Amino acid sequence: MRTPSMASSASTPARSLRWSQTLRGRSQVLIRTIVPQDRAAERAFLETLSSEARCFRFFGQVRSPSEQLIDRLTDLDPHSEAAFVAVIPEGSAERIVGAARYGASVDGAACECAVTVIDEWQNKGLGGALMKHLIELARERGIHRMYSVDLAENLQMRDLARHLGFHVRVDPDDDRQVIHELSL
Repeated sequence: MRTPSMASSASTPARSLRWSQTLRGRSQVLIRTIVPQDRAAERAFLETLSSEARCFRFFGQVRSPSEQLIDRLTDLDPHSEAAFVAVIPEGSAERIVGAARYGASVDGAACECAVTVIDEWQNKGLGGALMKHLIELARERGIHRMYSVDLAENLQMRDLARHLGFHVRVDPDDDRQVIHELSL
C-alpha cells in the first residue's frame, strides 16, 4: 500500500515526493526524494553496504565514498536526474536503507538507472517498490527508455529487472556485463 504526498516549490522544477510503503513482512518505510541535506545519511548508507552490494552498485570501484560522489548522489540536476531513498526512523534521524536513481541522456529520451538496498532489507520488495516509483516518474517526464548496466553475476538485479519487465542482453563491449532495458 502506498500513500503519495506531493509538494512542489515555484523556485524548482522538481517535485518533492513522499510515499509510505508497506513491504513484505509488513515492514514500513518512507520513500521520498533525496535532498542535499541527506549527505550524512547517504554516506552512512554507502558505508554500510556489504562488499558484494558495493561491488554490484559501483563495479567494485568504491570502497569509501568521496565528497564528490556524495555531492553527485545528493545534489541532483532536477531537469535530468531523479533519486528516491527509502528511510526508516533511527532515533531523531532517518536511516537510508535503499535508493534508486536515474540520470537522463542529453536529449532526454533515455535514462540509466540504478537501485541499491542494504542486505538486511533485501527480499522484502523494497528494490521493486523503489524502481516502480522511479519508472513512473521517468514516464511522467517523457523518457522513452530506461536501462541499467550490471555485472552478469548480479542475479538479484536480473530477477528484479525481469519482474519489472526489463529485457536483458549481453553488453556488446564487455561480456561480463549485461544491459537491462525497459521501453517506457
